Amino acid sequence: MIDSIKFDDKGLIPAIIQDYQSGQVLMMAYMNQESLQKTLDTGKTWFYSRSRQKLWMKGEESGHVQEVKEILYDCDEDTLLIKVIQTGVACHTGHYSCFYHDMDGNEIEKAPASDLGKVYSSRQGPGILYELYDIITDRRDKMPEGSYTAYLFDKGLDKILKKVGEENAEVIIAAKNREKTEVVYEVSDLIYHLLVLLVEQGVKLEDIFAELKSRR
Repeated sequence: MIDSIKFDDKGLIPAIIQDYQSGQVLMMAYMNQESLQKTLDTGKTWFYSRSRQKLWMKGEESGHVQEVKEILYDCDEDTLLIKVIQTGVACHTGHYSCFYHDMDGNEIEKAPASDLGKVYSSRQGPGILYELYDIITDRRDKMPEGSYTAYLFDKGLDKILKKVGEENAEVIIAAKNREKTEVVYEVSDLIYHLLVLLVEQGVKLEDIFAELKSRR
């Protein structure tokens, strides 16, 4: 692949780093041929620092490493898109993404991490599915008192399946009534309970997405 890449006159190429799961853009940095090769060899992102004039691995000090899932390059062969599983946060400020300001200077994503050690975008997007999946998994593992999710796991598969069936019926009723707000509410309930079922069955969201993609 490297033979196809067009590095600039300084031997560099910009690399856009994207969350493999949510699609959120995390950061942009530069690579040279050596750092790109190390990225390919190790499965972790390596970059070239123009200020320090040296190679560096993302997360080598903070532990916020990036596991490479896919590397693409654009039609001009002069920009990379690297899809990663991000450990912790991508930005040195503590934000999950380096792109957390809008053009008016407003902070659209807050820096503090959640109790699961991740920061998810405050804007609507598919990343919420991963956040919910992680929270549900956390509730199953810790079984905190007073948690509805923990209650479902405590009652077992039959209870979870009963709730999936009930929520499915509620979606049907809302749709028949042609009430958009009710449909949104009931579908959200159904998706939550389906995620509980997936966690109980050991099914990952990636498994579902892969199956959907195979049917496209």
